[in-house]
Amino acid sequence: MRAALARPAEEVAPDLLGAVLTHETPEGTVSITITETEAYSGAADPASHAYRGRTPRNAVMFGPAGHLYVYRSHGLHWCANVVTGTDGIASAVLIRAGRVIEGEDLARERRGHKVESARLARGPGNFCQALGITAEHNGTDLLTDASVALSEGEPVPAALVRAGPRVGVSRAHDWQHRFYLAGDPTVSAYRLSPRAKPSAGA
Repeated sequence: MRAALARPAEEVAPDLLGAVLTHETPEGTVSITITETEAYSGAADPASHAYRGRTPRNAVMFGPAGHLYVYRSHGLHWCANVVTGTDGIASAVLIRAGRVIEGEDLARERRGHKVESARLARGPGNFCQALGITAEHNGTDLLTDASVALSEGEPVPAALVRAGPRVGVSRAHDWQHRFYLAGDPTVSAYRLSPRAKPSAGA
């Protein structure tokens, strides 16, 4: 599976639809099928954390592929990314949404007892909260025996895969690097950043 991840983020992102992220904790296990992703590259991608080069914050993005890059968004929510591409060149896929397939009760404890099933892991912050992912998981190798693991799920029909502009970013927002399953209720709503400006496509 690592070889499949060692490709550009925009190639890996649609292939991660249907894959499963699992987190085993003392409280129990939660597994989520991925239904929405976004691709982010490095120096060529103005919306990427690695656009201006390597820093202590984004170092995990530079590889190797198959590791987890976790960061805090707006000081509020954790976001999880699967590192892709060639070792030494920044590339990662943000996991935007998913469907809880194991441990729904535990996911609901983390998200709130009144949250409906389709919304438990809708949006990158909610995805991490439902799965119990925090900064301590940054750098985790998802393909070893770690408590957080990525595995192949059921194949996704190509006819269900859609591509569109990225959500909430102000730069290169119109790149068609967001991928999601058409008609799936767990997919987050598209929102254009109020600071967004037209940019050259990729």
